[in-house]
Amino acid sequence: MFAQKSETDSFSEFVVANERRLRQALSAACGDQVGREAAAEALEYGWENWDRLKAMDNPIGYLFKVGRGRGRRMLSRSRPVFDRVDPARLPEVEPKLPEALARLTERQRLIVILVHCDQWSQGEVAEWLGLSRSSVRNHLERAMESLRRTIGGVS
Repeated sequence: MFAQKSETDSFSEFVVANERRLRQALSAACGDQVGREAAAEALEYGWENWDRLKAMDNPIGYLFKVGRGRGRRMLSRSRPVFDRVDPARLPEVEPKLPEALARLTERQRLIVILVHCDQWSQGEVAEWLGLSRSSVRNHLERAMESLRRTIGGVS
């Protein structure tokens, strides 16, 4: 007979499969530090509510919403903060990019970072956020236009 998987093993497998993307998405939404903290808190919530969570159709999407709510409370009224770009270490990255990203709407920033920085497909982003692919594409186009204007590039 095979032993049934323990709750701890089951949750550990869930974390291994999903933690990185949850952290990426919450860091994109809330800034680097707050995003990491929000991801940790969301996973803590997930462990505490694993019986209910594991029965959901989209448990990681639910934890993203939990983490985003906690991240918003941590931010209160301030904009998210992204790590500064060191031109000596990353000469290919525009130094004004972190501030320009912080000025985007949360949804635009999230989509830009997940697609262009974390290499998610537009379909993956649409699934996580519960949006259509065309909506993701439209937000991405508007966000990129805004970044070009803010940074001073060509429209």
